[in-house]
Amino acid sequence: MKTYFSLLLAAVSLASCSTDKKPAEAVNVQALNQQFIGAWNSRNTAQLDTLLADDIQYSQGETHFKGKSEVSDKWVRATLGTITDLKTYATSSGTDTQTAYEAGTFSTEVVPEGPNMPRGEGEGNFILLWKKNAKNAWKLSYVQLEGLPVRVRN
Repeated sequence: MKTYFSLLLAAVSLASCSTDKKPAEAVNVQALNQQFIGAWNSRNTAQLDTLLADDIQYSQGETHFKGKSEVSDKWVRATLGTITDLKTYATSSGTDTQTAYEAGTFSTEVVPEGPNMPRGEGEGNFILLWKKNAKNAWKLSYVQLEGLPVRVRN
């Protein structure tokens, strides 16, 4: 019995010892998304580029782009000037030490295509997936948008 008690005491002592390694904490996905949305709304393409993963994938309906260069050119730069006031409303999110996602709905104002044309309103569903890269930096890895038809803004 004495041996068992000694072993139990030793196990408790070892378990309570602290180490210098701290467990990795999950990231705040809302803060990541706000960085992205802030850069989008301020039309800061340089900052947007720094947030994209090298292997990012973009999907909207039948449109799919892969890789930082293609996504940056064909989605970010091609649409950045056509919408303003992007807002997201999260309905689901999750994080761990390597990935984070948020999903929900989005709304935006759509810039008129020409003079004397009305402004529009766009809305739909989104998923933004973030992953840590090899340098432990969080990068946007996957974007999925499902937009409804643009409506004329009243």
